[in-house]
Amino acid sequence: MSTWERFNKYYLQSKELEFALDISRIGFDDSFLLQMEPKAQAAYDAMEALEAGAVANPDENRQVGHYWLRNAALAPDPSIRSDIETCLEAIKTIAADVHSGTTTGSSGSIENCLVIGIGGSALGPQFVADALGCPQRDKIKLYFFDNTDPDGMDRTMTALEGQLGRTLCIVISKSGGTAETRNGMLEAKAAYQRSGLNFAQHAIAITGKGSKLDAVAESEGWLNRLPMWDWVGGRTSELAAVGLLPAALQGIDIDRMLSGAAEMDNATRIRETQNNPAALLALMWYQATGGRGAKDMVVLPYKDRLMLFSKYLQQLVMESLGKELDLEGNTVHQGIAVYGNKGSTDQHAYVQQLREGVHNFFVTFIEVLKDRKGDSIEVDADTTTGDYLQGFYLGTRQALHENGRESITITIHEVTPEAIGRLIALFERAVGIYAHMINVNAYHQPGVEAGKKAAAGVLELELQVLSALKAQAGEALTAQALSAELNCPENAENIYKILKRLSVNNRGIQLKQDGLPHETTFLSV
Repeated sequence: MSTWERFNKYYLQSKELEFALDISRIGFDDSFLLQMEPKAQAAYDAMEALEAGAVANPDENRQVGHYWLRNAALAPDPSIRSDIETCLEAIKTIAADVHSGTTTGSSGSIENCLVIGIGGSALGPQFVADALGCPQRDKIKLYFFDNTDPDGMDRTMTALEGQLGRTLCIVISKSGGTAETRNGMLEAKAAYQRSGLNFAQHAIAITGKGSKLDAVAESEGWLNRLPMWDWVGGRTSELAAVGLLPAALQGIDIDRMLSGAAEMDNATRIRETQNNPAALLALMWYQATGGRGAKDMVVLPYKDRLMLFSKYLQQLVMESLGKELDLEGNTVHQGIAVYGNKGSTDQHAYVQQLREGVHNFFVTFIEVLKDRKGDSIEVDADTTTGDYLQGFYLGTRQALHENGRESITITIHEVTPEAIGRLIALFERAVGIYAHMINVNAYHQPGVEAGKKAAAGVLELELQVLSALKAQAGEALTAQALSAELNCPENAENIYKILKRLSVNNRGIQLKQDGLPHETTFLSV
């Protein structure tokens, strides 16, 4: 079958959604679709049960309800429906009061918003802000603390120097105990205090009811508190308060985002696999990776506004699918690695390897038909910059295809709030369907929790090391000697790294003799 014939056969288009999916350049045939149909139908059953309120996250005994966010009528409990609707109205009221000047900062009208979060509490808002924002037209300018890097926070605070009295802070943490978010909040609070400002008068919490953060916000009298529910995971929270409040403050029409997501949800609920874009996407992942994550997914959007989409998808896909155990407790080591930037930038970065190097990937192209608002100049005879962009996309796809490299193409008409909502909903559903096909829990993250526990252990080790050195003030010791004294010889390397950083940052530790790690000595000063 020619590429043209395959394109016609496997091209799914929805005029109503201004969306198309081309799977013709993945190497499957009709027998594969027939063979996979029982898995697809079982996945539809599971997704229907999930949306009806079944416990879809068995490890944490939780419902999974991010689909209810864009259609509260689907919620299985009237109280959940009411909570969703009440939260949405509160978001709109907060944004309207800020835009109208009813809510002000200590120095006047609000002009900036600092979003403090980590993972899904930052990646989603950052992606949407970049995709739909415009610095010249945004009602509020967004800034982010999305790490516990002191220098990174200093850079952001330098950009906000002299403006904190006109800056709103949104602190996002479901548990209220996420270390990176808590640290960012304390750093921001200290900056407000240094400027003689009351942090609480500029702060909004998005958190679980009764969490540590909720208690702090209530006791200090923050401006507002919005909910994070157990049935919404961080990586699927962009269409909850986590993503909707920053977007609404920026001036983005959040109703249009929700509407687009709801439309895609409808399109991806249908049980006719050949007409279900999320099911087809999941099946192509299965085909391309052997259902085992054998190949990486390279995401190449040919639009600057979608540059952060690959980072957003990294968490959504990798945290959801990257699992050691399946639902029966069998060791499976599943997952799909995701990376990407944007076209045509990537053609000057790693397309050389994609075409001629290790064949360990498949590509997801994202094509946007609308070049810009208004007309374009001609940079060559009858040729615009948009023509070049499409030429690079089609040329790269063809060059990869000629060398046996597989690709999927998603086409949207224009980057609009509806289109962004549809893309979010499409990949959320595809992840859910694929997870059922490979029998893993897409809604927990035990590896992340393990990393948090290990980090807590390192911090506890640091306190023990400092105490041991202070007890022997003036005596220079090696990391190995300290590890022996603390009866943890396996931690000598971590002790060395801890003390090296503390010495550089004038934290009461002096580097006495600097040589190879086993020779280096430290003392308390």
